[in-house]
Amino acid sequence: MLLPIKLICLRDVKKDGTSLIYIQYCHSSEKRTLLSTGIAIPRTYWNKKKECITRELPSEYGIVEQLNQKLNDQVRLIEDLVTLAEKEGAKDKGAFVKQAFKPGLTIEAFKSEMEGVAKEKAERATNLYAQLDDYIASKEKKVSKATLTVFKNVKEHLQYFEHYRKKRITFDSFDYDFYESFVDFLAFEYIQPRRKEKTVGLKLNTIGKTIKQLRIFIKDRVRRKIIVPIDLTDFKIPDEETDAIYLTNEEIEQMYKADLSKYPYLIEYRNLFVLACLTGLRFSDFSTLRPEDLRNNKLHKKQEKSDHWVVIPLRDEAKEIFTEQFKEKLPKLTNAEFNRHIKTIGKIAGICQRITFSYKKGNKTIDVQKPKYDWITTHTARRSFCTNEFLAKTPVKLIMKLSGHKNEKDFYRYIRVTPEEAAMKMEEIWMQRGGNMKAFSATKTE
Repeated sequence: MLLPIKLICLRDVKKDGTSLIYIQYCHSSEKRTLLSTGIAIPRTYWNKKKECITRELPSEYGIVEQLNQKLNDQVRLIEDLVTLAEKEGAKDKGAFVKQAFKPGLTIEAFKSEMEGVAKEKAERATNLYAQLDDYIASKEKKVSKATLTVFKNVKEHLQYFEHYRKKRITFDSFDYDFYESFVDFLAFEYIQPRRKEKTVGLKLNTIGKTIKQLRIFIKDRVRRKIIVPIDLTDFKIPDEETDAIYLTNEEIEQMYKADLSKYPYLIEYRNLFVLACLTGLRFSDFSTLRPEDLRNNKLHKKQEKSDHWVVIPLRDEAKEIFTEQFKEKLPKLTNAEFNRHIKTIGKIAGICQRITFSYKKGNKTIDVQKPKYDWITTHTARRSFCTNEFLAKTPVKLIMKLSGHKNEKDFYRYIRVTPEEAAMKMEEIWMQRGGNMKAFSATKTE
C-alpha cells in the first residue's frame, strides 16, 4: 500500500552537531505532519534518496543496522495508524496519527489502548452524573450563575434521591414510576441542606425547575447521540402561580426618601434597588452596572440571563441615582446580602402592611403571613417596574422591549395586580364605554 510517508533528516543542527530524523506524513496536498523518531545523527551520514543512515556512521552514534531497523518499524507503525484512522473515520487523520504516535509504540499496544479508551467512553456515556458534569461544564460560559446553580441542584436532588431509595440511578431509570417517586420524594422527604433549621420538602415551583432542567439535559444527551431516545411525555413540569408582591410608585418613593442617616451603609443598597424599580433590571444586571453603560441618557445593558441587549431611557431620578452611585466604588454585592438589607430599608420606610401568601407542598396548601417589607426581594424591583408601567397604560410590547421578556404569556404571568386594582381598571373601561352599567341598560331597553 503506497502512502505519502517518508523519512527526512532536518537541516537544523543541534549543539552536538547532530540533526533529528523525522517521519513526514503528507495527509493532503497542503497539510503535512512531522513526527520525531527520537534518532539523531550528523546529517552527513543520511542518505536522502534511500531514506536511511549510511554504513559510514561512526559507532559512537549507534549501530547502523539497528537504527535503520527502528526507523523502518516506525514507518510501518505510521502506515498502520493511517489505516486505522481511515477505518475509524477520523476527520483529521494527521491529528489522529500525531496524537497516537510514540517512538517504540507497537500497533498492538495502541489498539489495546484504543480499546481501553473506547470502554471508558462507553462507561462515561452510561454514567448519569459524569454526563451531568459534562453538560454543566458546557454551559458555564453560556448561562447565568443562577441557571448554573439550578443545573447543580438537579444533580444534588438526584444524588439525594439515589441515596434515599438505595438504588443506582441510570439513564434507564427514567420512566413514569421514577418520575412519580422522584416528585414525591422532593415534596415530602427531601431535607434541604444548608438550612439552620430542618426544612423538609420543596415548593412546587422548585420541583418544577428540577424536572424542567432534567428534561432539557436528557434531550440534549439524546440530540448528541450519547444516549438512546427516552420518552419524557409523562414528565410533567409541576407549577403554580407565584405569590409575589410589587411596590407602588408611592411605596418606591417612600423607600427613596427613607431617613437612613443612622444606617449610612444602607444608602447604596437603597439607591440601587430604587434604580432597578425604575429600569426593570434583574439583580445580575443592576449589580454589575458600569459608568460606560450610560450613553445619551439611556442605559445600554446586555442581560446576563437572556444574553439580550436592552436600551432603557432614564427618568431624572434614575439618572441622578446612577450618576451618584459611581462617585465612589460600588460594594461587591451578593443576592442574599442585598435581600437582607432591602427588607430592613422597607421596614424603616414603613412598608408594613400584613400580607398573606400561600404555596403548595405536595397536597397541602401552606399559608404564610408577614409584613410587606419582609416579602421584598431583589426581584420585587423588576416586578414593580413592569406592573407600574402596565397600570400606567404603557403598551405591553414596549414594556417587554425594556424588560427583555420574549413573549406576552411570560410577561402577563410576571406582573402583579391586586383584585382592587383589577376592579378599578374594569371601572375605567366601563366609564370609557359610556358610564358603568348604563351602557348595558341602554342595550337591554333597545
